[in-house]
Amino acid sequence: MDTEASAAGYEIDILRIQRMIPHRYPFLMIDRVVDVVPNVRATGIKNVTINEPHFVGHFPSDPVMPGVLLIEAMAQTAAVLVVATLGEGREGSLVYFMSVEQARFRKPVVPGDTLNVHVAKERHRGNVWKFKGRAMVKDTLVAEAVYTAMIRDS
Repeated sequence: MDTEASAAGYEIDILRIQRMIPHRYPFLMIDRVVDVVPNVRATGIKNVTINEPHFVGHFPSDPVMPGVLLIEAMAQTAAVLVVATLGEGREGSLVYFMSVEQARFRKPVVPGDTLNVHVAKERHRGNVWKFKGRAMVKDTLVAEAVYTAMIRDS
């Protein structure tokens, strides 16, 4: 693959995401993944809508997407990146959190926002991967974390 083309990345739609990771509604936290550069980075896109079940109970008069779901969106984006890196033979594999560090929640995410979840691989050894995630709404940082995950052997 040409270096310039790989630097630009490619896009993965929702149907392919559902083949790559096992999450489904109401727990699938990304709608599309763009700027995928295997073994390097990816950006998950989440269109936040009032119809999501967590808004019924998470401050119904002032709906805010729970911070733990922002971290989950980072993890799902990273899982797609892992599968994109390892190839089609790993589609549907489970990727488990091992640790979450340096999590910070900066601004609330509300219905109508488009969440851009930027993840970058820091390193990996065997089945263990470490990532840095940054969630943005427009140009505003809303959450960030460093986390470690493990892809389960089949």
